Amino acid sequence: MPRLFTALQLPPDLADALAEFAVPLAGARWIEPQDMHLTLRFVGDIDNLAADEFHAALSRIDEPAFTLTLSGFGAFGGQQPRTLWAGVGDNPWLDALARANDRAARSAGLPPDKHAFKPHVTLARLKGTRPEAVARVLGQLGAFASAPFQVESFALFSSRPKVGGGPYVIEDTFSLRGADYAGSWAGDL
Repeated sequence: MPRLFTALQLPPDLADALAEFAVPLAGARWIEPQDMHLTLRFVGDIDNLAADEFHAALSRIDEPAFTLTLSGFGAFGGQQPRTLWAGVGDNPWLDALARANDRAARSAGLPPDKHAFKPHVTLARLKGTRPEAVARVLGQLGAFASAPFQVESFALFSSRPKVGGGPYVIEDTFSLRGADYAGSWAGDL
């Protein structure tokens, strides 16, 4: 039973630059650069038939390539912080691609996503980290904006059940309109 999600891969130099922001923080498990991504649609554990239907629906997505910029840092979890992230500037093309991934999941019979789409790149997973420490680190990190980068494809990833933060396996990539990128589906995860 594969655990699947779709996401954008980051350019390696951007992922490496984000990894440079890792600072000592009690309870933080920093994400390795090769595992950084921007999740479009988390699916979770599904059977092989549903995975094949989801893959087929993803292959029919017809959205244009676009430019994206990461901007700012933040944390999810409020008084019980659980994630440090890099944010994404408003981008209607990214939102449209996320909606298309959600439609693909629903057309494969998968349940609706439990969470609204909040585009971000997870930098660290937190466990037992004090909110004051997170606020201090966010203050130290300061302002951030990446150079714009071209998004020409998205990927279907698999991961091990109940393990967050990687390592992840790219099962297939899907070109966006106007891009020259092709993947290959391994099938039968």
